[in-house]
Amino acid sequence: MGTGDYELLWGGSARAGRGRPAGLSRERIVAEAVAIADAEGLQKVSMKHLAERLGSGVMSLYRHVPGKDELVLLMYDSLMAGPHPLPEADHWREILRGWGHGVRKLFITHPWALSVATAERTMGPGEATLVDAVIGRLTAVGMPAGLGLVAVLTVDCFILGAVRPEISGTDGSTEYFQFLADPAMRARFPNLAHIAAPGTASGIAMEDYFSFGLERVLDGLERHIETGA
Repeated sequence: MGTGDYELLWGGSARAGRGRPAGLSRERIVAEAVAIADAEGLQKVSMKHLAERLGSGVMSLYRHVPGKDELVLLMYDSLMAGPHPLPEADHWREILRGWGHGVRKLFITHPWALSVATAERTMGPGEATLVDAVIGRLTAVGMPAGLGLVAVLTVDCFILGAVRPEISGTDGSTEYFQFLADPAMRARFPNLAHIAAPGTASGIAMEDYFSFGLERVLDGLERHIETGA
């Protein structure tokens, strides 16, 4: 991402000008684009489709947003802007646990956003505000700010990886391991065959996997703090 993306995110909204449809704004365009992506997928977001939904001309949209790539950045940052209530807790672990589950819920609600989150991009003001708020809450309960940032980034990395199978549908379900219906495949992959057998991993809800993994990440952070590393 280049300088243009930074200016787009941090330079303020495009100003209304002569000849622009009444009520058309960057905020309204972004909100409508998010609605389309949520309902139809990110691939269905186009300037033409947006113009039809907003009852405006395509060129009118370009006066507010340079193009789809830039629009997607604005869409993602609008999600990060929240509101995202953080748990009122007296321990850093509760704060990170609540934040982690909150971010998971955001990606489940807006599956298209995961591909944006994992791409190279510029951090926008919405995302910066959220991260700053989490670090602020952590420092308020005694965690050093530097460690708070590392903790947030660590948990964030876990979330981005752990939520992907849930969104894609490859969540350890019977369908995911359907190749194991073949006895030859069960013999070839005995460990997978054992794990995917009825009553074992395939019967565990994906959110339980997420919770288990998140707790282990928090265990590691707690051990780091306790040892004074």
